Amino acid sequence: MQQPHEPTNYIVSGDLSTAEKVMVMIHGRGASAESILSLSEHIEDKTMAFVAPQATQNTWYPYSFMAPIADNEPFLSSALRVIGSIIEDLTGRYHFPTDKIYLLGFSQGACLTLEYVARNPMRFGGVFGLSGGLIGPENSLPDYPGSLEQTPVFLGCSDIDFHIPKERVLESEQVFRGMKANVLAKLYKNLLHTINDDELNSVNSVISKGSF
Repeated sequence: MQQPHEPTNYIVSGDLSTAEKVMVMIHGRGASAESILSLSEHIEDKTMAFVAPQATQNTWYPYSFMAPIADNEPFLSSALRVIGSIIEDLTGRYHFPTDKIYLLGFSQGACLTLEYVARNPMRFGGVFGLSGGLIGPENSLPDYPGSLEQTPVFLGCSDIDFHIPKERVLESEQVFRGMKANVLAKLYKNLLHTINDDELNSVNSVISKGSF
């Protein structure tokens, strides 16, 4: 079956052959690899390189992240394989240990990032889900086996986000705690569907100190 997304369709900022750390950045619905990569300007660690894949037609999957899983196929599985292919390339070709790999996503990209990490648990450097949650219908998240081995996982979202119910953010927090991640979840009062300075401070804290 032809895959909706192309695993090699990504852009890079920095030199993967000399960087000490790397961040995989996943854009939201209707956005682009270039737009999410612009966040790298706010990352204070200058030893880090950045990789941002591009979704076909700027969308990773067609429906809400809380729609039945089957409704978002084959796009969802293809999108998850894109992240997996990049991680495999980073660990194999470029020899990054997984604890030097960080994942960050916004909105639809945050949902995809968190779902990938839950399905592929290992010790990452840090995971940042900005305005997102685990993928699946209400009251139907599966049991995710495996351990994240104290990977720092940050979940940030508005408490009135139209796209991301706060209940799913808190549900995702509990799932990741159960997977032995070091989780910090923050709900920001009355904010828009956007990324704020406090979230970026948490990202930089994890990168510099390994914790919040």
